[in-house]
Amino acid sequence: MAQTHKQKRLSAWSTPILLIAILIVFTFLVTLFGDKSLARMAAQTLIRVTFVVGLWIFVGNSGVVSFGHAAYMAIGAYCSAWLTLRPQMKGLFLPDLWPFLANAEWHVFPAAVVSGLLAAIVALISGAAILRLTGIAASIATFAFLAIVYTIYSSWEGVTGATSSVVGLTRYADQWVTLAWASATVLAAACYANSSSGLALRATREDEVAADASGINMYRHRLIALVVSAFFTGVAGALFGHSLGVLNPNSFYLGVTFITLAMLVVGGIGSLTGAVTGVLVLSIIIEALVRAERGVAFGETTFALPTGAQEIIIGIIMILVLILRPAGLTGGRELRLRLGKR
Repeated sequence: MAQTHKQKRLSAWSTPILLIAILIVFTFLVTLFGDKSLARMAAQTLIRVTFVVGLWIFVGNSGVVSFGHAAYMAIGAYCSAWLTLRPQMKGLFLPDLWPFLANAEWHVFPAAVVSGLLAAIVALISGAAILRLTGIAASIATFAFLAIVYTIYSSWEGVTGATSSVVGLTRYADQWVTLAWASATVLAAACYANSSSGLALRATREDEVAADASGINMYRHRLIALVVSAFFTGVAGALFGHSLGVLNPNSFYLGVTFITLAMLVVGGIGSLTGAVTGVLVLSIIIEALVRAERGVAFGETTFALPTGAQEIIIGIIMILVLILRPAGLTGGRELRLRLGKR
């Protein structure tokens, strides 16, 4: 017998629950059987989950590839630094901060929330212009936005430290804190995907003309998705800074843009499951490659990959996935429970 409407809805909501369960198991296994290096890897992986799933909220539902989300990550990261660094440190590294920021010393959690909100506000302003474009023009405009933000943050010495690193951030974003945020992001992504706005946006992704004829306001729904997406991307930036304890504008430019889009493409841009799968698979591969570049001992012989092999191998993996599995490893399908008899 076919599934009832209620069973289908319950089946759809099983996706975020299963994905969160996978993230919990991953974190526990790394913590129980790994060392401190693997625990840091787990935290970085979960920050990537927050970023990539946040990116998926916009890209996966709209079909517009964004090269500019690293800019929202930078905005969130530096906002959290402005709010949480000790005033003495800000006086040393960021002497031109406005007085209310120079004297602020917030707790890290509200700072992360405000950082996400600031990124969302910037997304609302930038998206109001960018999202009037469609197709490749919109994607190019997002890259132009990234270049603008990068130039500002790498030049505004008294406020961002320019190309000098900002140090002294509290390193509170361990694997448990990042697990909580990654889980919240997965749940929020599922909520948006199953909302009326998410359904309408995916309709425009499949057929813009038909959606427009049905009265769907594509511009409005894309803007909503971008704002929600930017919030979690900004939070990911705050977590990134409080994971490493150091900020530099170069951390939020082409490198992170390439690797996060690679994760989304490898996993499957058409599903939330694909976004999480891509992060986990490529993060494990990256960790293995990093260790291989440092050298792996086989008896009396040490084998080491040449420097830069990591990017080359990831590029090859991305090409192979696009050739063999154009829809990604998950094929655009969601992980979910089947309820009821068929």
